[in-house]
Amino acid sequence: MTTTATPEPIATTPAPTSVSPTARHLWTRGRGIALACVLLLAGAAVLAVLRSDARHGALDPRSAGPYGSRAVSELLADHGVTTRVVTTLTEARAATGPDTTLLVTAPDLLTDRQQALLHTTIDASAGRTLLVAPGSHSVHTLAPGVTAGLATSRTSTLSPRCALPAARSAGTADTGGIRYTTTLGDADECYPSNRLATLLRIPAASGAGDTVILGAPDILHNNRLDRHGNASLALQLLGTRPHLVWYLPSPADASAPGHDTKSFFDLIPSGWIWGTLQLFVAAALAALWRARRLGPLVPERLPVAIRASETVEGRARLYRKADARDRAATALRSATRTRLAPLLGIPAAQAHTPEALLPALATHLHGDRHAALHTLLFGPPPADDTALTALAERLDALEREVRRP
Repeated sequence: MTTTATPEPIATTPAPTSVSPTARHLWTRGRGIALACVLLLAGAAVLAVLRSDARHGALDPRSAGPYGSRAVSELLADHGVTTRVVTTLTEARAATGPDTTLLVTAPDLLTDRQQALLHTTIDASAGRTLLVAPGSHSVHTLAPGVTAGLATSRTSTLSPRCALPAARSAGTADTGGIRYTTTLGDADECYPSNRLATLLRIPAASGAGDTVILGAPDILHNNRLDRHGNASLALQLLGTRPHLVWYLPSPADASAPGHDTKSFFDLIPSGWIWGTLQLFVAAALAALWRARRLGPLVPERLPVAIRASETVEGRARLYRKADARDRAATALRSATRTRLAPLLGIPAAQAHTPEALLPALATHLHGDRHAALHTLLFGPPPADDTALTALAERLDALEREVRRP
């Protein structure tokens, strides 16, 4: 039998697997996320620049924001009162004296140890101390004999209704906040709300100095200073001494004796930790419920009959769309070897073994074509679509040649 020799293909380097992600594919998939991150960083940078003009925090005399207190500080400076901002208890204790007013903006942030030390300093200073909205946690230690009650609306405008000269001169003011009761008979109870005072002045036991308790910080805010008698009341409460020590307590104050460094988890309330744990348990149970098998798999007959040619064409389109020439070539070669094995008398289990298939195929074709047949049936994947088409044609020609009588 005369056969036409098929030229051997030129050996090429195996192409990378088509399903492996390339740099282009990774960029296509991740460009949306990358763009969102860039926009987020740009927005954060713009906000940081816009808010970098000395915007500190609430009740900060350096802040020009609505809830800052720069306006009060500048008014006090016009009246000859110097303002010093401190952020640690050590600085606050060292700066107090008979000629100073100590303003504590957030007494509730102080620990029990810090409150006890600050109370000792207040008793020995002979100056004025103003506590802004202390709650029941701090007012009992910083002002013995005073009890904090329920809070009213912070923006309520109240009348003084007391004999304190500063309150009578200022008139109505936005002092509505925490309400206080006291057992001290010589205390001035001003700006009552439902018969409970929102401003207290407690003279010191030694006769020098006093402590003022303010139920709300609104009269110190920039956005409310020009309303009613807020500015007058703030200036008279803070301007009785030539020096004002503006104390901004912070939970991160490590200068106080007995300060213990706490981790992030120590600052989380226990209720949040238990709630998070319950959510994890619920999520695990939901995952187990969704993952459990609903029963054995049951084969289902297709509602319509699909021609084999349509299935082949559909699979071919998927291969082409994914650019999976290697998988398509593997499928073509595997199918050809499976069909050739029974024609050559080889068991189906050995159809994909070159040592069993190639010698039988070479004997059947009566030619020394071992190398060409190995490349055709077990060679590398084609480099392009043209080579894939040529491979399919050569496999088809080989099968026809084996079937030829």
